[in-house]
Amino acid sequence: MKEMWDARYLDQKYVYGKAPNAFFKDKIKDLTKGKILLPAEGEGRNAVYAAGLGWDVSAFDFSDQARVKALDLARENNLKIEYKVHDIEGADYEKDAFDMLALVYAHNSNRKDNHRRLLKFLKPGGMLLIEAFSKAQIELNTGGPKSIDMLFSVEDLKDDFSELTELKVWEEQIDLNEGEFHKGQSAVIRLFGIK
Repeated sequence: MKEMWDARYLDQKYVYGKAPNAFFKDKIKDLTKGKILLPAEGEGRNAVYAAGLGWDVSAFDFSDQARVKALDLARENNLKIEYKVHDIEGADYEKDAFDMLALVYAHNSNRKDNHRRLLKFLKPGGMLLIEAFSKAQIELNTGGPKSIDMLFSVEDLKDDFSELTELKVWEEQIDLNEGEFHKGQSAVIRLFGIK
C-alpha cells in the first residue's frame, strides 16, 4: 500500500490539487486557532491552508513522497508545518495535545481501533472533523477505496465517536473536484463533534 501511494505522489503535479478540501475549509476558517493534527494528509493541501490561517499544524502520512510534496507546498506559501512519516498505528503524539483533529479521506482497514487511537490526542473540548467516502461510493467511479470495508457509514462513525458531544454525522451527495482522483458525483460522510 505504501508503495502505491509513493508512486502516486511521485508525479510532479498535485494529484488531489493544492486547494484545501471544501468542507474542511468552510469549517475551520472562522474557528479559534490552536493546534491541529491532520492524519493521512497526503500532499499537504489542508495542512498548508490551516497554517495560512494561523493554526499550529502537525500532519502525517505513511508516504515519503507525500511529505516531500507537502513541505514543498508549505515553502511555496512561506509557511511552516510539522510533517512526519508513519501510519496511524505509529502515531505517537502527546495525549490531549490538539485543539482539532481533522480526518479528510483518511480511510484505513482498522477503522474503529484507529479512530479510538487518534481521539486520545484530542484535548477535552477539542473539535473533530471528518469527510470521507460513504459505503454508497462503492457504486460510483469518482474516487476512494474499492473495498466496501474501507468505506464508512453514519452508524460506523456514531459508534466510533460515541463519547463526543454535539456530534453531527450525515451523508450526502456532492460534486467532488479535488484533482484527478476525486472528481465527479460522490457519496460522502461528514462529521463534526466536540470531545
